Amino acid sequence: MENQGLLTTKVPRALEMKTKLFGFELPDLLLIFMNLAVTNLVFGSTSFRYALVWGTTLGLASFLFFSKRGRPDNYLQHLGEIIAQPSYKAAGQVDQKYRKFRKESANEVCK
Repeated sequence: MENQGLLTTKVPRALEMKTKLFGFELPDLLLIFMNLAVTNLVFGSTSFRYALVWGTTLGLASFLFFSKRGRPDNYLQHLGEIIAQPSYKAAGQVDQKYRKFRKESANEVCK
């Protein structure tokens, strides 16, 4: 019998690392390309198409690139959620999501 070694494969160093393309996350790229498509659809036949279509797209891309530099993943999404929440939060307010736990007796469980 021939002694064979252990089979190994290469794995990425960081398994939970987010996929980025050109320094942008996937939702950022979707927003940039959606802006490009919509502005091209609306302003593509005008004489200002280069300024309106490519200018706004490059402006949006540069804004996203520089505003998210050094910030955690999904920073703009979390910032939007914080801004959308009410600024006043009462500590004594009734919790709408609370449901009282009802302990079932042994007789009801067996039925």
